[in-house]
Amino acid sequence: MSLLSSLQSHFGFQSFREGQEQTINQVVNGNSSLAIFPTGSGKSLCYQLSALHLPHLTLVVSPLLALMKDQLSFLATKGIAAASIDSTLTAEQHQQVIRDVKNGKIKILMISVERFKNERFRQFISSVPISQLVVDEAHCISEWGHNFRPDYLKLPAYKNELNIPQVLLLTATANAKVKRDMANKFSIAQEHIVQTGFYRKNLDLSVVPVAEQDKNNQLSQTILRQHGCGIVYVTLQHTAETVAAYLQGQGINAEAYHAGFVDDKRQSIQQRFMDGKVQVMVATIAFGMGIDKSDIRFVIHYDLPKSIENYSQEIGRAGRDGEASTCITLANLDSLHTIENFVYGDTPSLKSIEMLIEHIAEQTSDARLSNVNTSQWEMQTYSLSSDMNIRQLPLKTLLVQLELMGVLLPQFSYFAEFKFKFVADKEDILNRFEGERKAFLTAIFSHTKFKKVWGEPNFESLHEHYQCDRSRVVSALDYLNELDLIALETKKMTEVYQVNLAKLHQSTLAQTLCEYFKQKEESEITRIASLIRFFELDSCLSWNLSRYFDDQNTPQRCEHCSVCRGNKAILSYSQQLTWPTNEEIVSACHELRNHLSSENSALELNTYCQFLVGLTVPLFTRKKLKKLNDFGLCQTLKYSDVRDKLISLNIT
Repeated sequence: MSLLSSLQSHFGFQSFREGQEQTINQVVNGNSSLAIFPTGSGKSLCYQLSALHLPHLTLVVSPLLALMKDQLSFLATKGIAAASIDSTLTAEQHQQVIRDVKNGKIKILMISVERFKNERFRQFISSVPISQLVVDEAHCISEWGHNFRPDYLKLPAYKNELNIPQVLLLTATANAKVKRDMANKFSIAQEHIVQTGFYRKNLDLSVVPVAEQDKNNQLSQTILRQHGCGIVYVTLQHTAETVAAYLQGQGINAEAYHAGFVDDKRQSIQQRFMDGKVQVMVATIAFGMGIDKSDIRFVIHYDLPKSIENYSQEIGRAGRDGEASTCITLANLDSLHTIENFVYGDTPSLKSIEMLIEHIAEQTSDARLSNVNTSQWEMQTYSLSSDMNIRQLPLKTLLVQLELMGVLLPQFSYFAEFKFKFVADKEDILNRFEGERKAFLTAIFSHTKFKKVWGEPNFESLHEHYQCDRSRVVSALDYLNELDLIALETKKMTEVYQVNLAKLHQSTLAQTLCEYFKQKEESEITRIASLIRFFELDSCLSWNLSRYFDDQNTPQRCEHCSVCRGNKAILSYSQQLTWPTNEEIVSACHELRNHLSSENSALELNTYCQFLVGLTVPLFTRKKLKKLNDFGLCQTLKYSDVRDKLISLNIT
């Protein structure tokens, strides 16, 4: 069946959108490809249709559960066999998906990138023939992208390990540097990069300077002039709730949405919006990806977005049906410090990096004393993050950098807690098998320590007495779990690395890593500055937005943005920033020092800055410092200004 016939029969579309047919043709003919289409332009169809023309499984890596569920619902309506493996599945549902994939009943399997860390999943997926790996929101793989996720850097290695012949990368937001980076990581040829026009003529872009105290009134008046439903984006969870409450008081049908709500509540609110029962969603950026609602008539930024990429992604949710839609930014500089301070909170200090390297060295000291070159090191992300006072995302980034530098080589992951209980009678289970397989299961059961119902297998004892490796035991328990003969539970994911001791003990290692993070920090701060420059441009916003994303074919005047209408924006602070007195700042630093008297090693300039601007870091959570009166004393100020003030006060 031709691609066009397949499109018409399976999806009911009469023709391809721009770029789709070229991308699908390339993939079907065995060429790894990168597709860069604007939000809402049909990227997903490229893997959905190509999957039907490839012989084996299409494995899709997606960054958000909501995105997966939305895609699965769509595929179900088209009669295409697709499934996901994710945390929402019951044990029975999980096993059914495994069976269906193994039996070839599933054409498309969706997972998060973190799923590759699961030893049970890797054992399963390595036994399944795969035709293509699809990476959705592929800009996450670039360190210079706006939403870098360190685990994505491992995808090229996973592709090779699983012998997947080709990859399809999909994204809506990639500038020239990010585009090159993505293509290079997967050796995608230039001729197999498909980029359609970025410009969307149905979106009216406006930047409206407004003082903070006038913002609520401006927002409600703006919404009352709009038709249909829309999204109001805010930065903080608390703001989402207070703004939604204000709009409700103005008679506007609005609800708040943010990641702090439990899953059921988020899903209920989202569904009411999708069904047209809520007109305005006041949301953090937790809302949007995976929302396939074509008739969103307006997107309003109540707070500044994090970057031009975020802005583009968020306004791209408006007008997907091609009808005229409005995108308005209510802009001032008041929230600039909030955006910048998030960046500084994610930059580990030199001292924290040194602590991590020392920790690895201590854990591998026996091997160094034995005069060998390598040793194994195990870690669990949550506890290591807390101990080293490094947030989990930058910690993952740090570990990936150590991998790229050859200091660490990932070996495998396992669950520190592995337990099972019998669903069927133990003797009945054993009688299902014969010979060595029966003897092997007998050994597993006899080397399992049961506490009432649940038992923990002793892998070391099994290896010593039965000479079997851990992977075979895991496979056997998985198999029994599939047959519903046992119930299996796993917890505490543990990463195991091989450490190159010579490279670990390089004198410049910590400084090199620190400089890498400083460069990332500067890059993010520059990205924020670019956003402010963009909003204050005196030339067409649509044209400049397209040029930023390497699209040179947009008209220089769109005639449907605030600048083309003669309204150049000049942004300012709503009121003069006020500083605490020097005495108050010094007193707050003394209070911090007193509460951390047992952890002097953690006290450095960054720690004082983080405390004063109210950033959440593992150390403060562990010591419950957010309860102190002076926590966030300078929360309305920029981190960089607070740092300069502390230096002037000789607090370092």
